[in-house]
Amino acid sequence: MFRDGRRPYVGPVARGAHRERAQASVETVALIPVLLILTFAVWQAVLAGWALVSAESAARAAARAALAGSPPRPAALAALPAGMRSGARVRLAGRTVTVRVRIPAVLPGFAVAVSASAPAARQ
Repeated sequence: MFRDGRRPYVGPVARGAHRERAQASVETVALIPVLLILTFAVWQAVLAGWALVSAESAARAAARAALAGSPPRPAALAALPAGMRSGARVRLAGRTVTVRVRIPAVLPGFAVAVSASAPAARQ
């Protein structure tokens, strides 16, 4: 209240501020699914990179085992993280060892595999 007893004007300005707050709420609710999808996509990309690095490491371990005259599959499986061992495939073709692993899925239905190769020959 003012000193002379009048009340301050609270007309359309106050109503406009309420509409702006409601608009911000709607924008936030619309943005949450987008942020959630983006988070899952980034997480899946990180897992894909991890699977590729793991496959490369397993392929090198299998190639070293093949050079030493041992079977490459046990060496490759030992080099892989436990979660990637079940679907891993190890193939020795000529002088190249190829390891193929499935990328761990964040959401069900994502069934993609990566593979890496390493030469099993002395250089």
